[in-house]
Amino acid sequence: MSIMKTNKLFTIGMALLFGAGVTFTSCVDTESSLVDFNPELDSPNDTVYSFLGILNKMQVVADRTLILGEVRGDLASVTDAGTTDLRNLSNFTAGADNSYNEPADYYAIIQNCNYYITHADLNLTTNGEQVFLREYAAVKAYRAWAYLQLAIYYGRVPFFTEPLMTEAKADPSLYPKYGIEEICRYFIDDLAPYVETKTPVLGGSFSSYYIPVRVLLGDLCLWSGRYQEAAQYYHDYLTHVDNPRPVGVSSIRWMDYEFKSYLDTYISGSTVLTYIPMEASEYDGIISYLDDVFESTDDNKFYYQVTASSALAQLSAAQRYVLIYTDPATSLPDTISPPEDMVYADGMMRGDLRYSSYMSTGKGTGNDGYSKEVQTITKINTTMVQLYRVSAVYLRMAEAYNRAGLPESAFAILKHGLYTDVISKYISQAEKDRAGNLLSWSQYEFDKNNTQGIHAFGSGNSDADTTYVIPAGLSTLEDSILYVEDKICDEMALEQAFDGTRFGDLQRIALHRNDPTFLARKIANRNGKDAFDSELYSRLCDRNNWYLPLE
Repeated sequence: MSIMKTNKLFTIGMALLFGAGVTFTSCVDTESSLVDFNPELDSPNDTVYSFLGILNKMQVVADRTLILGEVRGDLASVTDAGTTDLRNLSNFTAGADNSYNEPADYYAIIQNCNYYITHADLNLTTNGEQVFLREYAAVKAYRAWAYLQLAIYYGRVPFFTEPLMTEAKADPSLYPKYGIEEICRYFIDDLAPYVETKTPVLGGSFSSYYIPVRVLLGDLCLWSGRYQEAAQYYHDYLTHVDNPRPVGVSSIRWMDYEFKSYLDTYISGSTVLTYIPMEASEYDGIISYLDDVFESTDDNKFYYQVTASSALAQLSAAQRYVLIYTDPATSLPDTISPPEDMVYADGMMRGDLRYSSYMSTGKGTGNDGYSKEVQTITKINTTMVQLYRVSAVYLRMAEAYNRAGLPESAFAILKHGLYTDVISKYISQAEKDRAGNLLSWSQYEFDKNNTQGIHAFGSGNSDADTTYVIPAGLSTLEDSILYVEDKICDEMALEQAFDGTRFGDLQRIALHRNDPTFLARKIANRNGKDAFDSELYSRLCDRNNWYLPLE
């Protein structure tokens, strides 16, 4: 890699931390590494302005992070209207000149965070409280998140934790290259002291802009294969006495045994834990263009570039919906599923109903009066690019529990939801003994009224589905773990499609299985069971081809 090219990787990331406006666009970029920074952050006002500078850099990567995580997975397909850059991302042939390949923008976040961490005056107090401590912990979380994204999408990356203040220091060859293992190890130690630090209080919606330290520690431990620790972090976050997080009971469900009317409450705004706020207008700053990629808009002339893959549609249709209803003839409760020959007004409503809830296609009429193909994905929100939903934390917790030797508990998260009655009824004593306090759930905060199996979000009364079980014939604990992990992976697809997490989820499971073919097979099958892409499969069997080029 040339000096000119590599220096650009870091110098683009140089930015002033402070601004004068109320929007998030007040951060001033510079191509020069010779920046006259304020040597210290030593005023309470610095907390707001420095944070806005970092948040501005998060806005820059928001769209791209979601696109990288979705287009490189198995749940999305690029349409004929898709750009060459999107197509190359999807085929894992993207080069250094791909418009979505901008690692420097993640380093801009890191550079700003490094500056803050180095210069914030932690001795400054107001009313007996350290002024910068809460922001300090939040900034450390942003830095860890940015490095984690780099490792997921680029593999081994230059690693530094001090701000680069001179041209000479902006040379990547001076710094070691860390992969996912080293990055996770470093930031687990870096963040652990701040696990009890409260989030900053800056007013408004700021509380939703911070990445929960406990959740991020869970992620880092999960990627590292430290499953027990990951499980503990997720458990402690979700059950925290100050702010417990039941999974909720929002869903899309059939209302009658004829399967003709349904109620859709799936994905309410309350399920979002953390998001990156985007500006409403390009005149105010950085806006999201995700709708032009994933949806039909006037700006893209209704030519959406990415749609749901055949693999996602087939997985959704293959799920068994179970309805508990009262038989009008006998007045007795019974269970029923839609008949195999059921004809739906919308074929997308076969199987799991989440797919039809967030994804719609059809004919529309444009301003010119001509009928057009229209696609809407309700998960795409240009005012916020979400980082975490409550259900995502539960699914990662299920992954950690399962790998920690607790497959019954992990599967209960999918089928029933975890709370005291479920644990008593469905978890064996042997597993309870292995779990310890990981199965400690407050009976006052978690019950059937606010907790359900995540599978029930789209597949009805999953706890009554006698086919949705861990098979009794599995001979070893390892067999059970692998079976449940496959179910978790499927549920991640059904629940988190278009959330921007899929490529990372597939990569992590493949790494833990030490089986690159797991990821390769999933992605090569994105066009459906009858359209396997053998060329893409061969490419992805080589782990080196998972990553974008840094050069």
